[in-house]
Amino acid sequence: MNLRSISWLLVGGYLLVVGLWHPALAPVSLAAAGLGAVIAAIPGYVLALAAVAAWLKYRPAPVAPAGA
Repeated sequence: MNLRSISWLLVGGYLLVVGLWHPALAPVSLAAAGLGAVIAAIPGYVLALAAVAAWLKYRPAPVAPAGA
């Protein structure tokens, strides 16, 4: 490959990354905004109760002492 081919490939790669980055990221940001709206609609005490229930269900088992 000569220098001209490499430069055209680099320009094409740059345009591809710069031109397609924002449209490719749009669904992710929209999903995050939707998730934020759903979480904002749930009262805080319900989220806190759900967090406590999840912690109680999946809490770590007590560790036995080393001498036992």
